[in-house]
Amino acid sequence: MMDNAQPLITWKEQNKNHRARWQAEKGTAPPKRVVVIDDTQTADAAYRLACEGTAMLWRGDFQNAKQLLQAMARRVDAQAARSARKRTPDLKDAFNLHRLAQSQRARTLSMLLIPFDRDYTILLHRAPDVRDACEGAWGPPAKSGPDLVASLRELLGVIGAHEWRRKGVEIAALGERVHPHYGVFAPIRSEYVDMVAETPLPKPAPALAFDIGTGTGVLAAILAKRGIKRIIATDMDPRALSCARENMIRLGLDSRIKVVEANLFPEGRAPFIVCNPPWLPARPSSALERAVYDPDSQMLRGFLAGLAAHLEPDGEGWLILSDLAEHLGLRTREVLLEWISAAGLIVAERIDVRPTHPRAADKSDPLHAARAKEITSLWRLKAA
Repeated sequence: MMDNAQPLITWKEQNKNHRARWQAEKGTAPPKRVVVIDDTQTADAAYRLACEGTAMLWRGDFQNAKQLLQAMARRVDAQAARSARKRTPDLKDAFNLHRLAQSQRARTLSMLLIPFDRDYTILLHRAPDVRDACEGAWGPPAKSGPDLVASLRELLGVIGAHEWRRKGVEIAALGERVHPHYGVFAPIRSEYVDMVAETPLPKPAPALAFDIGTGTGVLAAILAKRGIKRIIATDMDPRALSCARENMIRLGLDSRIKVVEANLFPEGRAPFIVCNPPWLPARPSSALERAVYDPDSQMLRGFLAGLAAHLEPDGEGWLILSDLAEHLGLRTREVLLEWISAAGLIVAERIDVRPTHPRAADKSDPLHAARAKEITSLWRLKAA
């Protein structure tokens, strides 16, 4: 979001000192070394500068900047492929090396910068109108103060997210589209949604349910479609809260689904509670990764630890969780079962399904050996 405390990026151009507000989703500090480049810059030279930690403020044609970024990406990926061939790590090492390579890739490619006017107009020839996309991701533009600079890579992510939000994601189990906001996990993996849509509900049919960590609100909407009259959906992220509320209005479910800000559980108890926490116990590098990575399994453990206290007598909780972390050596099944038992819970049933998303069959993926074995499970939990 734009505010007066936003850090400034500075550079020298035509023997004059310049400054602009620095926009970075990860909250990273602005680069200290900035040079001005244009269409005459070669990809090899740009790649070398980026690897050295020198940012490049683009003053050429916008479409040419995109082509330069693609050329830099090919060089980054070729170097990563050469490095990968030299190693034969186990899966845990492969995961850590993959995350390191992804981080280095993002850092290198983020060194190509784009100038904006205060109202998010790109100050380049042949630039698209991205004002709506930027406002959706970064908030209302500043009314005063210096212009803005952001990485082209981040801008392209903003544009892509805006298209997701505009077009929505078709959810077959709903027969409707859900519209993810920037920074909110898009429900593109259908297996966990289908499990919630198809697994028999507890009997007697619950009149109230909690959806913990609702994100886009897709699981709350599924529960409403299945006939649950009242649902309280929680999240801590402002973007997710806004996204879920907007989706409930779009779907005509806002009278039945209340979206509230809460750290896991809302007040009170319910006969039925659902949670789909992030599946991998690792530290997210940005807000965009919080739906994927759960540092030290904090959300998973918090849900399990608090479930019994928030279930009504004979109530039931559903935990939707992939075992990818187990195949990567990040968490064992024994540890998960210990957490369930320590929380005063028993497993009434576990329903398993194999993912069908493209990455599960992509042998070029460095984590393919783990993804090929992955199982997504719906754990039916009850108080002991």
